[in-house]
Amino acid sequence: MEEKAQTLLKKEREFVIPGEEIVKSMEYLPGRSCFREGESIVAKRIGVVSVENRVISVIPLNGVYAPSVGDMVIGEVVDIQGNSGWVVNIDSPNEAFLPLAGVREFVSQRADLSKIYSIGDTIYAKIHAMSGSSIYLSMHDVMARKFRDGMVIKMNPMKVPRLIGKQGSMINAIKEKTDARISVGQNGLIWVDRNFDLIKEVVGIIEKECFTEGLTDKVAKFLGEKTKAKTEEKEEKKEE
Repeated sequence: MEEKAQTLLKKEREFVIPGEEIVKSMEYLPGRSCFREGESIVAKRIGVVSVENRVISVIPLNGVYAPSVGDMVIGEVVDIQGNSGWVVNIDSPNEAFLPLAGVREFVSQRADLSKIYSIGDTIYAKIHAMSGSSIYLSMHDVMARKFRDGMVIKMNPMKVPRLIGKQGSMINAIKEKTDARISVGQNGLIWVDRNFDLIKEVVGIIEKECFTEGLTDKVAKFLGEKTKAKTEEKEEKKEE
């Protein structure tokens, strides 16, 4: 373990600039905003280092969402293209397209596509393929769905990895403390079914203090205090 640690030239949450070497080892893999150069993994953007298992990533300080195949994204249906599919706004420089082949339902050529997804619907989909500036979505994923209720919160897409946390530690803590169903899009859109204001406040804290040590514990404590205060308030109303 000590030998592996020595290969890390930059520590967790240490700032790096484009072209800066983070680790020199073939035992690590380049993640987001990184690339391999020989035996080294190098930063593509200004940001802070994130190390999860053997994957090295850089969390950029700011920026717009850059789509990547395999990402789960939240988007709004903005147009229906005849009988070929749906145009979806995923809050990126280019809109995405959900083709008929990308849905689970059998769709005949004469079907009214608006009965499956209509303009204004919010969906959770996976980026299935990309070709140039074209982005293709798919609903063939166990997590993919159309949202029929709830609300959407927007955050800086560059801070999404911090919202999720290592092995889902942060998002799981939020779900547990708020008893809410939450779907996180890599494009910085988050769907929640309850406790909207509280979760929005938590998202704001994570965005502001993204690079703070012990942030997961801080958020868990904050939510614990909020939950306790809410419970006490309910008890007082019952006594009245």
